[in-house]
Amino acid sequence: MTFEEIMTKVKEKAKEVDASKADFLAVQVNLTGENGGVFYVEVKDGKVNAEPYEYNDRSCAITMTPENFMKFLNGKLDPILAFTTGKLKVEGDVGKALEFSKLIK
Repeated sequence: MTFEEIMTKVKEKAKEVDASKADFLAVQVNLTGENGGVFYVEVKDGKVNAEPYEYNDRSCAITMTPENFMKFLNGKLDPILAFTTGKLKVEGDVGKALEFSKLIK
């Protein structure tokens, strides 16, 4: 799956998420390896936005392979298990990363 296809899936998922009760959250996602890239997901004013840019004032950054990210996005990879097994790395506020994973579910 290409980076562009991943971005399309993320934007589709963002439209489905109910963020009406969520606080502000800005997560940068770093996808490593082939078909990797960087994008951010921002939750603000009850809306979820995803764009293919770095986010300098982020709550946290998560790093994983595109394959693992798609499993995570589709609910087939538990974020806590991924973190403890090294498939998911978090830079910054781990609590915000967990909040992000709950929004995706």
